[in-house]
Amino acid sequence: MNKKKYKYIYGPVPSWRLGSSLGIDPVSKGKKICSFDCIYCQIGKIGLLTDERGIFINCKDIIEELDSLPPLKIDYITFSGAGEPSLADNLGEMIRAIKKIRREKIAVITNSSLLHREDVRKDLQLADFVIAKFDAPTQEILTTINQPIETVNFEHIISGIKMFKEMYKGKLALQIMFVEQNKGCAQDIAQIAKEINPDEVQINTPLRPCRVKPLPESEVDKIESYFKGLKTISVYKAERKEISPLSDEETLKRRGKV
Repeated sequence: MNKKKYKYIYGPVPSWRLGSSLGIDPVSKGKKICSFDCIYCQIGKIGLLTDERGIFINCKDIIEELDSLPPLKIDYITFSGAGEPSLADNLGEMIRAIKKIRREKIAVITNSSLLHREDVRKDLQLADFVIAKFDAPTQEILTTINQPIETVNFEHIISGIKMFKEMYKGKLALQIMFVEQNKGCAQDIAQIAKEINPDEVQINTPLRPCRVKPLPESEVDKIESYFKGLKTISVYKAERKEISPLSDEETLKRRGKV
């Protein structure tokens, strides 16, 4: 396989959430740019904590890298990376441009902090699959686990996800990271998830190196039982594919191994 070093593309990578995924980072240029500084983030210290959208990477640069790729068999082209993809003010432009040249479905993994904004919801509805983070049932737990910029609040996150669910025609998943600090709130989180009624709930615990320890499988199984009535997928039970990444160094950075 071509081992060219890519700046913005770091896949294909195996994902228990998406099968094989070609990852695209639309915001970060060597540093994490995000509205959260989650205690479980494997990327490490944040470079810029912000909730202001901007153009960090030109759309044409993403398209040029995609055009230079060798033949790949992947399930999704996924916007995620070392930060929050919805901070990219040209995210919608990127999705539309990619759909003109590629046949794969588009996924976006978002921390949900900007979903209360109409312009963000408009961009994300262009994707085929949106995975929305939701780790806390209160502002206090949100602050403890996700450590957001001060302008981000719990009510905006929940109302944003609900508004997006009402308008969205694609597949919506809630991604919930359970750690010691929120495992006692699992039933409250499950109740809110049932109100949202997503297509899928992804129950996670941090298995990659980070500042906090993962919950054991037995505890995650108990938590999963609270979501009865919803389609769930657990990190411990999901099938993983073995895939060789394009940019080894960039992929290892995003897994917290560099």
